[in-house]
Amino acid sequence: MNKEQAEILRDGDGFIAALDQSDRSTPKALAKYGITEDEYDSKEEMMGLIHAMRTRIITSPAFNSDNILAALLFKHTIQNKIEGKLTGDYLWEERGVVPFLKVDKGMIDEEDGVKLMKPITDLDKKLELAHETNMFGTKMRSVVKSANPDGIEKLIKQQFEFAKEIIDADLVPIVEPEIDIYSEDKRRSEQLMKKEILKQLNKLSGDKEVILKLSLPDQNGFYSEFIDHPNVMRVAALSGGYSREEAVDLLSNNPGMIASYSRALHQGLKADQTDEEFNNTIAKSIEAIYEASMT
Repeated sequence: MNKEQAEILRDGDGFIAALDQSDRSTPKALAKYGITEDEYDSKEEMMGLIHAMRTRIITSPAFNSDNILAALLFKHTIQNKIEGKLTGDYLWEERGVVPFLKVDKGMIDEEDGVKLMKPITDLDKKLELAHETNMFGTKMRSVVKSANPDGIEKLIKQQFEFAKEIIDADLVPIVEPEIDIYSEDKRRSEQLMKKEILKQLNKLSGDKEVILKLSLPDQNGFYSEFIDHPNVMRVAALSGGYSREEAVDLLSNNPGMIASYSRALHQGLKADQTDEEFNNTIAKSIEAIYEASMT
């Protein structure tokens, strides 16, 4: 583990930028950016366009360690370059931003109120790649759709089983058990999930750390126990479908949590904007998200 990067994640001011759309979610991300599916003919061309979009974000003047602690990246991104450097190296060496790799392979269909991750059959290879490309850690996501105790227990157990393998590989896992913000029993799901996460955290030995990335809770300050837990490096919030304004407002009511936003960060960015328009738009987003993360 890079000790300087670990100190930044534990104690630094700022938020985590989510730039890890997979090949499955890229068409939607590009469409919001103003590039429709009829404007590219192959997966390779599509991935080239999303890398260009991410490059434009990362090289924007406001995207730096003054406001941003870390960035979440997709496999394709870390294997590509920005200004002649691998993306992770560019982020750290030129921007002072700590890079993470998304390692999950998507989710299976809903069962028992949750969408578990598909088996990460190539985890060893992805962890090797993470080291080769100078990643600090990893990120993996699953989703709670309803307050089913058995399903939530399975989901959290799965997340931590993979997390332990990642920790053993000397990387820091971001555990992301998202709760659907439109769930009718979201508050009950939060209560059940909190109990299961605490159970798993308390099984970790003293020097093992994870980062938690959680949906913004209905009850302000609900995750304060995680913020103070010795095995939690940081607690981040995902925007989960909220607009930037809603996500910023909710985060400001949860002291100690920082943002890890994708939709809220990308809101308003368009391919046909001038560099000045683009940079002004993302600078405003970064400033708002940063301020809410500092409450």
